[in-house]
Amino acid sequence: MQRIARTRHLDRTIEGFTVHYRETGVPGSSGIVLLHGSPSSSHSFREVLPGLGSEHYAVAPDMPGFGFSDAPAVEEFEYTFEHLATRIERFLEDIGLQQYVLYVTDFGTPVGYYLATRHPERLLGIVVQNGSVHDAGLGEPWDAVRRYWSDPTPENRAAIGDWFTFAGTRDTYLSGLPERLVPLHPRESWHLDWERLSRQGNIDAHERLFLDYRRHVDRFPEIAEYHRRHQPPCLVLWGRHDPFFDIAEVLAFHEELDRLEAHIYDGGHFLTETHADEITTAVRAFARDVVAGHTQTPR
Repeated sequence: MQRIARTRHLDRTIEGFTVHYRETGVPGSSGIVLLHGSPSSSHSFREVLPGLGSEHYAVAPDMPGFGFSDAPAVEEFEYTFEHLATRIERFLEDIGLQQYVLYVTDFGTPVGYYLATRHPERLLGIVVQNGSVHDAGLGEPWDAVRRYWSDPTPENRAAIGDWFTFAGTRDTYLSGLPERLVPLHPRESWHLDWERLSRQGNIDAHERLFLDYRRHVDRFPEIAEYHRRHQPPCLVLWGRHDPFFDIAEVLAFHEELDRLEAHIYDGGHFLTETHADEITTAVRAFARDVVAGHTQTPR
């Protein structure tokens, strides 16, 4: 029987701000770092962490403005993915994590790829779950978004809808799903997300992050070059009913990486809500292999 580790819920002060995080397993200099998407938090990894901790040290921080981490006002904090990455980088250094397998999804993806491209020597491997680093993943729904990025007028903003509401938060989980899959999603997830998102001033912060996502898209050629040059072992996990990121993204990794494993599941954007067991098994095995390979063949 696979041993299940207990998850610890902790806080740490980084440069004057509180970072809330979940960790499991035995802390050490290497492990697995899990970066959540929007508008969620480390809560999305609650069912994955115990299984990972049976073999690995795993840590999932709430990024600034998310979950139970501080949500500083926009006047006090630069809400860009580059700055979020700097804060997470300081957090990882503070807990002594020197090398890691990186799990990214959704808005955690641009944060994670800043970490990867800044310090490729720290990355043992990368797991991408429903997050885009190629134009292939940004289908027709992103056309209106690109117009807004190019010309951020109130009219162009209105054309892409308002999802920073309770209903919009819920739909982030349920949009695109066939009816048979909807009952698999626990409602407390979007209730918690909305409770944290609706803190005073926080929606403005998330709007700024959304506008900054265009800088992540501009970095796609740089990320492709990182893939080709450093060849990080990669595991792609995908919910095929994701309405935000196209499934063509999965094949785009194939064009750049020599070592690629991919799994496509009958799920949606928030895949950990419905396929935690499958994800845990895949990530645990992937991390086991890349850690063993790194030990045998140092870079």
